[in-house]
Amino acid sequence: MANFYIDTPELKHHLTHPMMQRIVELKERNYADKDQFNYAPVDFEDAMDSYNKVLEIVGEICGEIIAPNAESVDHDGPTVSNGRVTYAEGTQKNLNATKQAGLMGISMPRRLGGLNFPNVPYMMAADMVSRSDAGFENLWGLQDCAETIYEFANEEQKQRYIPRICAGETMSMDLTEPDAGSDLQSVMLKATYNESDGCWLLNGVKRFITNGDADIHLVLARSEERTRDGRGLSMFIYDKRNGGVDVRRIENKMGIKGSPTCELVFKNAKAELCGERRLGLIKYVMALMNGARLGIAAQSVGISQAAYNEALAYAKDRRQFGKTIIEFPAVSEMLAVMKAKLDASRSLLYETTRFVDIYKALDDISKERKLTPEERTEQKTFAKLADSFTPLVKGLGSEFANQNAYDCIQIHGGSGFMKDYACERIYRDARITSIYEGTTQLQVVAAIRYVTTGAYLVRMREYEAMPVAPEWEELKHRLHEMANEYEVAVTKVTEFKDQEMLDFCARRLVEIAAHILMSHLLLQDATRNNELFATSAQVYLRYAEAEVIKHTAFIRNFNRDELAYYRK
Repeated sequence: MANFYIDTPELKHHLTHPMMQRIVELKERNYADKDQFNYAPVDFEDAMDSYNKVLEIVGEICGEIIAPNAESVDHDGPTVSNGRVTYAEGTQKNLNATKQAGLMGISMPRRLGGLNFPNVPYMMAADMVSRSDAGFENLWGLQDCAETIYEFANEEQKQRYIPRICAGETMSMDLTEPDAGSDLQSVMLKATYNESDGCWLLNGVKRFITNGDADIHLVLARSEERTRDGRGLSMFIYDKRNGGVDVRRIENKMGIKGSPTCELVFKNAKAELCGERRLGLIKYVMALMNGARLGIAAQSVGISQAAYNEALAYAKDRRQFGKTIIEFPAVSEMLAVMKAKLDASRSLLYETTRFVDIYKALDDISKERKLTPEERTEQKTFAKLADSFTPLVKGLGSEFANQNAYDCIQIHGGSGFMKDYACERIYRDARITSIYEGTTQLQVVAAIRYVTTGAYLVRMREYEAMPVAPEWEELKHRLHEMANEYEVAVTKVTEFKDQEMLDFCARRLVEIAAHILMSHLLLQDATRNNELFATSAQVYLRYAEAEVIKHTAFIRNFNRDELAYYRK
């Protein structure tokens, strides 16, 4: 039987990272749930065994149900009639399987019907689901919207909504509008408080809403009259049971066709405020988007894995000129780089997720008791690391997914251009990852401040201080030299104190930082498991070295006057 967890040993490698001890300790509050819930772990080993068992279930569902349904779902897609969406038959089977297995609400507390898992195993499940069918991940993965309700809604709202999500009801986040895509402070969907009914009424249009006919929606709307910016926006919870929202149409997309991307019309739709007024964009959406970006990073890794697997299998089977094409250096080199990019982006994904797990667990604990000074320091440290790494993993991870999908097609040759092979669908599905939840260019905007403040350089030096196996010392020395070149490039750009110059060079500086950080992570992985990661560590560092040389040379030889050539 196909099992996407068992056949990917890299996942268990990341699950057993030394930081998991601290993550589980914080998440389980010294295993306090064991006396109330018979499925709660009694110690660290029990918790890890639980994660493993659930991930094996996810892996089996992915291999036996979701992946086999992917082609028919891509072909059939969802339909809309009388304002309501009907999923493709395969999509409904996928949802039924994940619901029956109790895989909704994975990260929610047990008291609300969840499994209380950290984000690390949850992202691993998302990684596998995305490998199976990236479009289905957009439905299943939106359960993460429950995190916003858990963090910011009142207790009564938590008790009403989160158990429903854990039981299998679907969610959506309704943010973008025809005139408000990346620029969310331009959102104009109107929220008006109705005194007689004691609720808010929503009116307007939302566009590009993933799973727009979901059971429970988080809606960004303008609650403050005569405002035009983000300070007039609030977050609302809309329950489909109350009516008032119709699906006008489903977008005809290039890829992820199983996921209905909807245009919604709100007509006096009853809703309730989530959290406080005026904080919808500046606080709640920012938190929601960071979680969504981590989810897209996991989706990107899953797509990269699917692309690599398809390319490898084809290269081993396809014969030309009397031998399999994997025997040709041009093909074997492509495959090695694909695997290195996959392993690098996955390492960055789970490093980022570990940072998120620690700071979010401490945030949650702070609502129950006062944190110790040491815990406050730990919370601030990991929150900063999570914020700085999230745009890197979303930006570079999605770009690598696209590159791997491209190379997968190339290895297939003319066959890859045909719908007979899965790589054609994977290629189309990959394209959206570098666009939604913030384009790659917006990830650069989010990341550049960690370049200029020196935060990335500090983390590079911290990785340099970590021990590696003796055989990796020479590569670590090369990474030290690459960090020195990065530092010089940053100084060259920032000494001008010219924002346009910084903006122009930002992508190159952010990519250099990401390449060096991912190389360090792969050295750490190879130190823990030489068999799994030795090849990728060497291949990726060589690839990163070439990229760093390219970008630093461009910056070193660039002068301010040349900007005029790029404005045309």
